[in-house]
Amino acid sequence: MKILPPSGSEAPSGFDRLHETIRRWIWERKWEELRDVQGKAIAAILGGQSDVLIAAATAAGKTEAAFLPILTKLAARKDPGISVLYVSPLKALINDQFRRLDDLCERMEIDVVRWHGDAPQAAKQRMRRDPRGVVLITPESIEAMLLRRPGDAKRMLGALDFIVIDELHAFLSGPRGLHLSTLLRRLDALSTKPARRIGLSATIGDLSIAAGWLNPAAPASVSIVESSADSPELRLQVRAYADGEDAEEIDGLEVAEKPVALDLIADHMFATLRGANNLIFAGSRRRVEAVADRLRTRSENGAVPNEFFPHHGSLSKELREELEDRLKKGDLPTTAVATTTLELGIDIGSIKSVAQVGAPRSIASLRQRLGRSGRRRGVPAILRMYVRERSLGKDSDAIDHLRLETVRAVAAVRLLVAKFVEPPSVVDAVATVALHQTLSLIAQEGGLRADRLFETICSVGPLSAFGKGDYVELLRGMASQENRLLEQAPDGTLMLGEMGERLTAGRDFYAVFSTDEEWRIVCGGLTLGTIPISNPVAVGVVIAFAGQRWRIASVDDRGKVLEVERHRSGKIPQFDHVMNEPVHDRLSAEMRAVLEGGDIPAYLDAAAADFLRQGRAAYLELGLGDTRFLPTGKDTHVLTWRGTEANAVLAFALVAAGLECAVHDVGVTVLETTPDKAAAILRQVAERPPDLQSISEFVENLGTAKFDGIVPEPLLRRLWAKARANIGKEIGAIAAGLLYPCG
Repeated sequence: MKILPPSGSEAPSGFDRLHETIRRWIWERKWEELRDVQGKAIAAILGGQSDVLIAAATAAGKTEAAFLPILTKLAARKDPGISVLYVSPLKALINDQFRRLDDLCERMEIDVVRWHGDAPQAAKQRMRRDPRGVVLITPESIEAMLLRRPGDAKRMLGALDFIVIDELHAFLSGPRGLHLSTLLRRLDALSTKPARRIGLSATIGDLSIAAGWLNPAAPASVSIVESSADSPELRLQVRAYADGEDAEEIDGLEVAEKPVALDLIADHMFATLRGANNLIFAGSRRRVEAVADRLRTRSENGAVPNEFFPHHGSLSKELREELEDRLKKGDLPTTAVATTTLELGIDIGSIKSVAQVGAPRSIASLRQRLGRSGRRRGVPAILRMYVRERSLGKDSDAIDHLRLETVRAVAAVRLLVAKFVEPPSVVDAVATVALHQTLSLIAQEGGLRADRLFETICSVGPLSAFGKGDYVELLRGMASQENRLLEQAPDGTLMLGEMGERLTAGRDFYAVFSTDEEWRIVCGGLTLGTIPISNPVAVGVVIAFAGQRWRIASVDDRGKVLEVERHRSGKIPQFDHVMNEPVHDRLSAEMRAVLEGGDIPAYLDAAAADFLRQGRAAYLELGLGDTRFLPTGKDTHVLTWRGTEANAVLAFALVAAGLECAVHDVGVTVLETTPDKAAAILRQVAERPPDLQSISEFVENLGTAKFDGIVPEPLLRRLWAKARANIGKEIGAIAAGLLYPCG
């Protein structure tokens, strides 16, 4: 539909409701029409006073959907003070949005300023002197402003009309989301009338959850704007490769005597991706470097310019930005090999295809990555998945016969097509954020009473799970002689103690999240290497590393050290272990459904199709439709077909009963235990389900968030159990279902 002036009998269209300068700006860009989501957002923002959630695919025009009507309203504002605060999780995204808004705002004589550590200082100073217009900012810079310049914060941010939160899905879980939710309440407290909140997101499953985050006090009042536009055509292929039976560390930079699967994957990428802009998501930083190195070597051997470059958090900002600019310019074919650093919506131009090494573990991440391709109208989104399976031998673990990597790839595609997205995961940073915000508020105000602090931080929103008793225990721990973060005046006012003043004075205080830490694995005083751990572990839990099984003997939470001892075992199974990104219940259940199905999807190459047939044949041969116990050597796999979180809680219950366990994607492995003995223990769990609080006593790595080392350990254990209360209620039923499966 063309955008045309309305006739006298027609109601004004979304376009006609926009400011005249904005309409002229749109005409000059030769837009044929407003996007579906833009028309709906204009009506919601200009036609009401509610908060608004705008959900649409990547590149659907969400920024314009929010800002065209917001700037229309802003044009008539005369009052001093900043009108619009745009909050982004990334500085790079702020820079992108500044470039998108600067020209239009200049035409409308509306100031727009970037506000982060790398932004120009002169523009910030002008905004301090004469605050008005739009500020683009990160949560950490909001924190710094409230903490360091509370007077300026009141003057500048005390009359906001709108707070726009971009990439809202990135704030629905994790410490930054908890942090931002509290900052929003603190911003509301600066003004007599809270600003309207506008949330933008491309990857949300249950929109009611996002609405509840956006306005915890009245989630039903949030207007939801969801695009009905069709997604681009999806072109998909899953390619599978076999690694040798004795393959162990196959992600390194070392050159093997004969090609391993990663070498063959690099061969296909080199032949297929050259000449265009692409993204490769390779998982860990180690694997990113391994893939990028293989592709660079192939370029050198072929005497052609290298087009393949790594992108991860350990690289310098300059190297990352140089690669991002090269992608954005598009004048040289470029492929970025990344961890998760290019998932969020920073502008990297037109991407022809997306590749992923390894089957997806998160459908939300898969959707976000896929949204990078097919952004132009009529251009398909292209996705290639590369999976690796181990060649089987007579000593192979029984579970490897199920070909779970290939099965997970098929299950992920099914859920992608079904438009499933995982709900926000459990956040184990409640205590850290409550501690951080307590210190920040006291520093901002000079001193506050405990009831006022609790009301501001914990009464509404994601931190409301933190009860009054929990908060009192936290305050006592903060004021202890060991921590000395707080002091109490005779009238009950809490003030910063010696260490509290020192902690809040540091520049690294603003960020409530910590960078991904590697845990050292140590055996007999010798460091074996480092690994990331994203799931809880316990003494007695067994992990896989460097082709061996290792029993965790002790955990140094503060030092991030796992003391391990070699566990007697033959070949370890290939499936992923406790260190990896969690898998949701729905994905694990879908993997079982794939194994019980009969179709061979057309998107599988010949090797992947063969692996799927092998997995299904093994599932039938092993009788897994009727039993959840799979013996393998001296061990027993207990197949729950549940996600990582449920499997971890079950494993802790079994460890509490004296067993040694390893957690994996579709269940737990009970070591040196027969199926009958495993069933007997599970029967006890089913008949007398353990209390989750008692199970928490076996969890060792509770200190996962930035300030958890200061939080009293009993409080951390209680919060861990509270966050998993739903699983705790199920643990008896889970155990019973394993004993008496009903299909």
